[in-house]
Amino acid sequence: MKIKLILFIFFLSSPAMAQLERKLATENQEVDLIFHAPRHINLLTVEPLDKNTLHFAIMHTFGTLDGGIRNLYGLDNGANIQFSFEYALNENFSLGAARSSRDKFYNLYGRYHLLKQTNDDKMPFSLSLMAGAGVNSSDYSFLPEGSPSFQERTSYAAQLMLARKFSDKLSVQLSPMLAYFVDPREVYFIEGDQNLYMALGLSTKYKITGKSSLTLQYIPNLNSDLRSNLGIGIDVEAGGHVFQMYFVTSQALNEQYLLAGGNGVPGEEFRIGFNINRVFATGRRR
Repeated sequence: MKIKLILFIFFLSSPAMAQLERKLATENQEVDLIFHAPRHINLLTVEPLDKNTLHFAIMHTFGTLDGGIRNLYGLDNGANIQFSFEYALNENFSLGAARSSRDKFYNLYGRYHLLKQTNDDKMPFSLSLMAGAGVNSSDYSFLPEGSPSFQERTSYAAQLMLARKFSDKLSVQLSPMLAYFVDPREVYFIEGDQNLYMALGLSTKYKITGKSSLTLQYIPNLNSDLRSNLGIGIDVEAGGHVFQMYFVTSQALNEQYLLAGGNGVPGEEFRIGFNINRVFATGRRR
């Protein structure tokens, strides 16, 4: 009789024990969806890709709003367009390539995720690193001194991304950044004439529904002769895509030109921009 009673108590307690074990197993899991996509307005984020997945993004920024309805608030002035592809070799490391129409600029970059925030707060933040190199491929044969060499057209970028998801609604990322131009010429679509540029980026996301968030991007340029970059917008998840619509002060899209390309005055030189993000699984299904 005693044995039956012990067995009866054991089977009653088993579901509770299993539930407790599941709870403990999930407490140290990595926090997901700190941001909706690996790109947030213009900047890269700590949001990782699963192994063997491909992230495709197409980004647009148009002319300034001050042209009014006659120029359809900048849409008639043409767009700077960037395509980018980023492929995850594993859970922590991915390689990307991008091409923007401004100066016909090609960029190669990599992202490495050093630390990832966990649900139990034993790791309270995520930390990622981006490094890239690019080249301006525009035709400068019209210059009296001849076209710049390949080396003179190159530039480099690095970004450290420190982010935390404070709640289900609020995520914040700080992004110390730098860009280096081997030969910053006036003929390039940049306003800076220095080799080295530094900035401290801020990205925030505030969720308003299960599939949409208000977004903010601020990039205070630490080079005193250049303005800072400001962007505000909304992210929407729909049908496997993340649509990002925003107003931003800079037409630049890649990291080097965001820092050296010059920025407009908020309220005077805001422009419409939008991105489309999509992630594709390329690995073999099991």
